[in-house]
Amino acid sequence: MHIHILGICGTFMGSLAVLAKQMGLHVSGSDEKVYPPMSTHLQEQGIDLCEGFKPDHLQPPPDLVIIGNALSRGNPAVEYVLSEGLSYTSGPQWLAQYVLRDRWVLGVAGTHGKTTTSAMLAWILEYAGLKPGYLIGGVTNNFSQSANLGDSDFFVVEADEYDSAFFDKRSKFIHYSSRTLVLNNLEFDHADIFENLEAIEKQFHHLIRTVPGNGLIIFPYNDAAIEKVLGMGCWTPRQQFEINVPAKNCQQYAENAGIFWNVELSNDHGSEFQLVKYEKKRNGEEVTNSYSLCWSQTGLHNVKNALAALVAAHHVGVDVPTAIAALSKYSGVKRRMELRGEVKGIKIYDDFAHHPTAIKMTLNGIAARLQSDSGPARLIAVIEPRSATMKLGIHQKELSDSCYAADVVLWYRPKDAKLDLEALVSASDGASFIFDSVDEIVSHLKELCLPGDNVVIMSNGGFEGIHDKVLRALD
Repeated sequence: MHIHILGICGTFMGSLAVLAKQMGLHVSGSDEKVYPPMSTHLQEQGIDLCEGFKPDHLQPPPDLVIIGNALSRGNPAVEYVLSEGLSYTSGPQWLAQYVLRDRWVLGVAGTHGKTTTSAMLAWILEYAGLKPGYLIGGVTNNFSQSANLGDSDFFVVEADEYDSAFFDKRSKFIHYSSRTLVLNNLEFDHADIFENLEAIEKQFHHLIRTVPGNGLIIFPYNDAAIEKVLGMGCWTPRQQFEINVPAKNCQQYAENAGIFWNVELSNDHGSEFQLVKYEKKRNGEEVTNSYSLCWSQTGLHNVKNALAALVAAHHVGVDVPTAIAALSKYSGVKRRMELRGEVKGIKIYDDFAHHPTAIKMTLNGIAARLQSDSGPARLIAVIEPRSATMKLGIHQKELSDSCYAADVVLWYRPKDAKLDLEALVSASDGASFIFDSVDEIVSHLKELCLPGDNVVIMSNGGFEGIHDKVLRALD
């Protein structure tokens, strides 16, 4: 069987292609933005890639076309599929029908941290010997590929709230039938398809309605939007997790839900912490257990991601010490504070953050780590406001506040954007600059950077290969 994937280099569709290849299918695909790491990853899997969306790519006709949600009417390939009557489906529908059916699905949803939490969860299950299947919206360092069919009933999937396709406007995660569901957080995003936060909350409630009564919903303590969604109706047991919750609150929530998971930090940047499990057993006995973790990751957001992953793994039978041991060997996801290189003592990082909250958490995390290290170190943020929500200026004020931890911020001006970069710069407490080209940014960094500096480049796109350009310029 030959399937052709339109939009194959997207993080979700690329992982889908890997699964299809493992199933023995002939897989090809088209995209207009073919760049690493996904393009390299797909080529290594023996998947044929085509640049652009030409009807010629669909000749001879494949048995099935999977259409990504970034494509719509007017696209030449889409119009050809419809005109020629080719069989087509959405990525989420194909995944549900051919991969997830009859499996125990562990879904990871939320505005932030889905990829990282999914990667952590899949790695914990793998380390525990459960041989899970997984689909992660990124390339992880613990696995050789972004997706795997696995060899057990368990399947970990990054459960995205974005719509499924131009012909199916439901959120992707509605298709997956998760039995174990992580809700990391919930904020307004994807302004190109959602009118407001309430519209997203409605989709999340549809998701909650699909989780069976013998499943589990895992969510953070004191997240108002998630609490609101659960208040619309929930028919599934729940467990909560959080950082530095007072013991009396933990005991109260353990009594209500059976278990509450808390973290007590050993330092400000999250590289060491104590996990405390509060449990209220059916016979009335109260049990508290504490576990220590020292790992390579930093940032409070990663601590929360780890905690959510551990709780989900616990639900399918992984004991806490095994999960802790797995996390101590977790080595991250590409494009999530990935060190791309170091030249003359200047470190260049790549990060996928494209929402004010994600930017803030990432910068705060590295700033806390730098403060604990000895010697002078500046934090320089280079940000491309590339997502639809950012370019529309929806989070104008929040975006300005998100960069407080950086010593210097360089903004790349997106084309046709309503975001007021001048207002961002004027509202900044530190040094902040605007650039209209990547070459200008590279030249500025060449003059600006000093030994000991840490440059964090943030974008959810390829950013015109800026990382390698900066490294070459500094060298």
